Amino acid sequence: MAHDWQGGRSRSHHRYEEDDEEPQPVYIGVPLTHGYSKRRRRKHRSQREKHHTHHDQHTQHEHTHHDHHYDNQEHYEDEEEMEQHDIFHPDSTVSPAAERLRYILGEDDDLPTPTLFTEMDTLQHDGDDMEWKESARWVKFEEKVEEGGERWSKPHVSTLTLHSLFELRTCIQTGSVLLDLEGYSLPEIVGESDGLIGPELREKVSFVLLRKHRHQHKKPMHRSLADMGKSNNCPLKNKFMKKIPRDAEASNVLIGEVDFLDKPFVAFVRLAQATTLGGLTEVPVPTRFLFVLLGPHGKGKSYNEIGRAIATLMVDDLFSDVAYKARDRDDLIAGIDEFLDEVIVLPPGEWDPKIRIEPPKKVPSADMRKSVLNLNELGQVNGAVGGAGGGEDEEMPAPHELGEELQFTGRFCGGLWLDIKRKVPWILSDFSQGFHIQSISAVLFIYLGCITNAITFGGLLGDATDNYQGVMESFLGTALAGTVFCLLGGQPLIILSSTGPILIFEKLLYEFCKHQYSLADYMELRLWIGLHSCLQCLILVATDASYIIKYITRFTEEGFSSLISFIFISDAIKKMVGSFKYYPINRGFKPDYVTSYKCECIYNITGLDWSQLSKKECVKYGGALLGNTCKYVPDLALMSFILFFGTYSMTVSLKKFKTSRYFPTMLRKLISDFSIFMSIMTFVGLDMLVGLDTPKLIVPTEFKPTRPDRGWLVMPFGKNPWWVYVASAVPALLVTILIFMDQQISAVIVNRKENKLKKGCGYHLDLFWVGILMAVCSFLGLPWYVAATVISIAHIDSLKMESESSAPGEQPQFLGVREQRLTGILVFVLNGVSIFLAPVLQYIPMPVLYGVFLYMGVASLAGIQFWERIKLYLMPAKHQPDFSFLRHVPLRRVHLFTLVQIICLAVLWILKSTVAAIIFPVMILGLMVVRKMMDLMFSQHDLAWLDDILPEKDKKKEKGGKKKKDNKKTKAAAETESDEEVRDKD
Repeated sequence: MAHDWQGGRSRSHHRYEEDDEEPQPVYIGVPLTHGYSKRRRRKHRSQREKHHTHHDQHTQHEHTHHDHHYDNQEHYEDEEEMEQHDIFHPDSTVSPAAERLRYILGEDDDLPTPTLFTEMDTLQHDGDDMEWKESARWVKFEEKVEEGGERWSKPHVSTLTLHSLFELRTCIQTGSVLLDLEGYSLPEIVGESDGLIGPELREKVSFVLLRKHRHQHKKPMHRSLADMGKSNNCPLKNKFMKKIPRDAEASNVLIGEVDFLDKPFVAFVRLAQATTLGGLTEVPVPTRFLFVLLGPHGKGKSYNEIGRAIATLMVDDLFSDVAYKARDRDDLIAGIDEFLDEVIVLPPGEWDPKIRIEPPKKVPSADMRKSVLNLNELGQVNGAVGGAGGGEDEEMPAPHELGEELQFTGRFCGGLWLDIKRKVPWILSDFSQGFHIQSISAVLFIYLGCITNAITFGGLLGDATDNYQGVMESFLGTALAGTVFCLLGGQPLIILSSTGPILIFEKLLYEFCKHQYSLADYMELRLWIGLHSCLQCLILVATDASYIIKYITRFTEEGFSSLISFIFISDAIKKMVGSFKYYPINRGFKPDYVTSYKCECIYNITGLDWSQLSKKECVKYGGALLGNTCKYVPDLALMSFILFFGTYSMTVSLKKFKTSRYFPTMLRKLISDFSIFMSIMTFVGLDMLVGLDTPKLIVPTEFKPTRPDRGWLVMPFGKNPWWVYVASAVPALLVTILIFMDQQISAVIVNRKENKLKKGCGYHLDLFWVGILMAVCSFLGLPWYVAATVISIAHIDSLKMESESSAPGEQPQFLGVREQRLTGILVFVLNGVSIFLAPVLQYIPMPVLYGVFLYMGVASLAGIQFWERIKLYLMPAKHQPDFSFLRHVPLRRVHLFTLVQIICLAVLWILKSTVAAIIFPVMILGLMVVRKMMDLMFSQHDLAWLDDILPEKDKKKEKGGKKKKDNKKTKAAAETESDEEVRDKD
């Protein structure tokens, strides 16, 4: 609608209807006050039903002149606003603004709303010369031009005065609104807008609007090293363009004081097509919106605040949608009203407006704000709908998600078939997405973890089985099983490895064969156990038995993953403590008495020059060492500790370097991705520089079985009685439970929704290949393999992706994980060829790899709620973080829940440290039983925040919800019928 702001008659634009009443001019500096009378309330109640007519019907407004004083008797600007603020109305559940926005935003639109870049220019006077100078810009947060510093300010949250928002509302209500204006240049747009003002001022306003625009491109002469190489003045090469999303559009805000107007001139313009308007915008982004505010001198500060207000609204997710879809000024006003409903007011005496509020690390999702069904719930602070007194849990945590992967099909191999169908479409991308520099760092990191684990486990297995299985078998089995699984499995991000319970089982089985039944052959018996376990796994796959893991909630996940993490941490520390035993620190060594220190070889046999023999030769030939320096060793333990803790500390520091303030973003990200590799190379170099004989990585150099009297193939018959072939099914059942629980719990942790995986899961397909590989490894005499929780989590972390282009001040958003098969395949292929890399790998000190183990264990604890709740025991209430569960669950109940988990973890730890570790998988099932019993100790409300509701409860809740909905529908239908009967009688 076009209006003459100089007191002339209102003119109608050719696209809009003419107002019945002439609007009053805006009075800058006058607040928009609100109020209503009983008469107007009764009038609005009588028109309530008329408000829900077709969404294209225009609402008539009553414009009032606003006094310059704050009076107790206030007046509403229009009837919609009255009902919106009528909190006493018994029937008002949705504000009129929200109701209007339901129609605007509820329309189906295939095209998403573009992101808006907003620039505010202010009119500068230099004598008679005028120019527009860029003063601020917004992509998401506000950036100001700091004149003194010749730079842009840091991005910060826009802090607006409530007064400026009210004045902006009046500007939109009484100013000129031109929607879908045809124009392809600024002069053309100005020409199309001739109807906005009288002919006597038309040329002056056009002259002002067409003045040159000067932008903040100039860089200071002295710049930091991080800015070197950046373009100086060319906007096309400006790095700021990377911060603006592709296909973004611009909104320009022009604010100025002129001497030829005695009343403000306001215009809000939306172009039919986004158009690049020459040098109007700092960056080459086409303009879609224009907001112009020109007024007489003396109100410059108020004009500037109004400009900041409209600029802030234009980058607001909800209002920008309204601006694109608005049909008239009333829609825009409804968007402002909804924004006002959400505004949080900071008392002026309790904060300093000069302090710029840092952008939050994580902003709430805009999905709920854009949901037209929840518009009446907006503006509630701290997540408490209805204020602090709200008694309903309308914002409950997300329920325990049961994807289609865990649905019981009831068909033979139904789940397996669905897994295959789900994974086939991703075959090509599973390899193409692996070609990224981030994959290189992931391969190096996981390879070193796997090879260390293989050597450690192989050495322990060799001791437990008298070298029937050793380091060579561990290398070969890891390479074979891991490569096949990553190539054909359902979730290739899972890393297979041997586990502690498997080692305990192998040790007990060998002892059984050796001492109890001397006729029983260990390798043959192990083969049949592996074959039976394979068959049992295939039966579980065929019957969709994996669906039972839907009962594995956060309680069980956290207990299992915490246990494995603590095992990694404790093993790394144990190995370092052990080095102090083998290489004790020389506490009694005094350099001043070095002349008195000696070590001699005492002998009884003549004919040898005993003085020339080494320490080992002296002992070999029967001599004895005598002297106070015979037990002297260099400080290898201290050096080992430096390598161990240095590797861990440097890795942690470099991993966090991505969020530091130094160096360009790409370099910081590269350092963070290769943090493990850089740390290992640094301390390998330090070890070589010092030259001490620290314990090094020992890798087999020949491709042959560890035990000379065994071959690569185990024969199934001939060495054990026939009944062993059948009886071996019993111990195989225990192995199957172990494999099933280890594999599926690790898969649940990897597939959790926080990782944002997009290619789906494959629980049945994973178990299928684990079972097949058990049979293959049993025939070859290789260890059995299952998902390794900690290494799999490390694999996920090393492949996480973040947004490269983000608004200034906005933290990079986690996009998901680089889901592919290439990194896993390369890791296990490298494990297989490691026997040929022995000349290189022998330079890696074992303490460095122990440091990697420590990092894996600590990093896997990050983000575990259980660990955060344990730390709450040591924190006073005033220093506790603002966790969501602390808002909804009493602290004593949180501590009780944590105590139960600690007790369960302690029981599992004791079991895994004894021979009873063989029943470890059964105890994992016991965790699920304990969780079920906790339904009797805690309310479902508390469990929803601290854990997950078990599936049966969800079903009951859904049934109850359906009953309530049916009852409401029945009641509503009955009320409708009664209303129609009353109308018929009338």
